Parts: sequence; C-alpha cells; structure tokens
Amino acid sequence: MATDLHLRVITPDKIALDTRTDSVRVPAVDGQMGILSRHAAMVAALDAGVLRWTEGGVSRHMFVAGGFCEVQRGEVRIVTPAGERPVEIDEARAREAEARARERLRVGKSTTGEPLDTVRAELSLRRALLRLSAKSLE
Repeated sequence: MATDLHLRVITPDKIALDTRTDSVRVPAVDGQMGILSRHAAMVAALDAGVLRWTEGGVSRHMFVAGGFCEVQRGEVRIVTPAGERPVEIDEARAREAEARARERLRVGKSTTGEPLDTVRAELSLRRALLRLSAKSLE
C-alpha cells in the first residue's frame, strides 16, 4: 500500500510527529475512527487515547491527550495538548500519576486537603492509564 497520507501531530511545544502513512486510526470522542487516502474532508474532536498509524506495513502508535483531527486533501493534522511516543513516556512518572489519582479518589480529598474534584481525579487516572497502555505497546 502506498503512503498516501501526510500525518502531523502538533502540540503547543513541538511537532510531535511528521510522517507519511498508509492509514491512521484516531481516538475520536465517538469512538475509534479510521482514515485512509482519499478520505472526505472533516474535523473531529479527539478523546485522550492511542493514535495508531502504519508506515510501510509497520504499525506505529503514540499517546494523544485529546484535541482535534482535521482531514483535508491527503493531510491528517492532529492538534493536541500533549502527544508522546512510547519511548518518550516515563513509565515511573505515569505510574506515580496513577497512584496519586487512585489515592485522591480513595481518600476523597486533594493532596492539599481541599474537597476533591472527582471528575478531574478520574480524568487524571484515565490519562495515566492510557499513557501506560501506549507505553506497553512499545
């Protein structure tokens, strides 16, 4: 299969990925969405999750922290607050974030003793687990 798509992942800090690809699968808020060459132009909201693509028949992936996906004229642009390839994910740090979030949920208070924002703690836990999931695919 030809690499007909140009995939770019853009974060506030850097261009996390700039490559040619055969196909892309994004974690849209409505579920996983596949993109092949000649895909119709569109914009989709992304959920935090694992972005997947293929290069020359080899599967690749990275963690994205939500954002937006734009598909237009053979280009797939992902704009996200954070994007990390498995090699960039610090597993110890992700496990610490998971433990902190689980402890906040268990105790019902933030680390400062303030009442817990449960939704925020659950999102922190989910993000840590997704980062660990992306790391495990390395």
